[in-house]
Amino acid sequence: MKLIAKKSIKNLVLSIFLIALGFHAFPQGSLPTKSDYQKFYKTKTLIVLENSPFSEYNDKIKEAIKQNWVLNGYDFISNEEFDQKKMNPNYSFLVTSIVTFNKDKTKAQYNFLSLLLGGKATDITNMKDLCSVPLSYLNMNEENYLYKLGALIRFIQNHISLVTKNPSIISDNVLKYYNKNTVQIKNKTLYITQEDLPPNTKSISKIKKLYPGRVKIVTTQEIEKAINNKNKDVVFLHKVGPEQKVHKARCFKIIIGADDAKIYYFDYHMIKNKETDSFLVRDFKRLLN
Repeated sequence: MKLIAKKSIKNLVLSIFLIALGFHAFPQGSLPTKSDYQKFYKTKTLIVLENSPFSEYNDKIKEAIKQNWVLNGYDFISNEEFDQKKMNPNYSFLVTSIVTFNKDKTKAQYNFLSLLLGGKATDITNMKDLCSVPLSYLNMNEENYLYKLGALIRFIQNHISLVTKNPSIISDNVLKYYNKNTVQIKNKTLYITQEDLPPNTKSISKIKKLYPGRVKIVTTQEIEKAINNKNKDVVFLHKVGPEQKVHKARCFKIIIGADDAKIYYFDYHMIKNKETDSFLVRDFKRLLN
């Protein structure tokens, strides 16, 4: 298991993906304000590396940051340095953490990437969370998300810029805002891996019966290449699921632009019976709306 900055966050700090689920309790001090987003630009962002010698995360996050981080200055630090500097308001932190949710009967644990503000909070749970994105369920193979880090880094920055210009989004349902982009998918090519397709829809011919738009079944290497090349024509699926290791769990489905890193689609479902850990038939149909 990864050695990370905080082993458990018992209350969800602001997560744009899971805010709609309704099973969390926000710590009063963790919700960001308009001024918090403005303060961010005056900070230096410290990217917290992981201690595990077997993880490829450090190399991948360094590469993604060097190629994509533009909002402010940055540096790389260890978990130990994070503990020493997390209360310094001159810093913001990009850190992975294990997230659990109150009132969640599945007791699921997720691996998140979060952009936090340094300040008075002594515990990561109560730090101002400017943007958090799910990487995977806990203890999943990191190869399932490392190739997407470039796009996720760009998305986090885009979200910061968006909220800074439109602070009303902080209190609005931001998922509705992003799902307005779904209609634009018809002008793109959806990249999806064979592993993320349901058992009854494993071919382009079967997908075409559900969705007439452009779809390509690809490898993870092809998605990474599209992200690195900022291919304007491509959107790709970022699925967060238990990878068949548990049965009672949620599957989150997020479609992201390879170039603009916008969210074009978000939904989730409980895994049961024919509703497998995959991009379902109904998801393809919803892309038509």
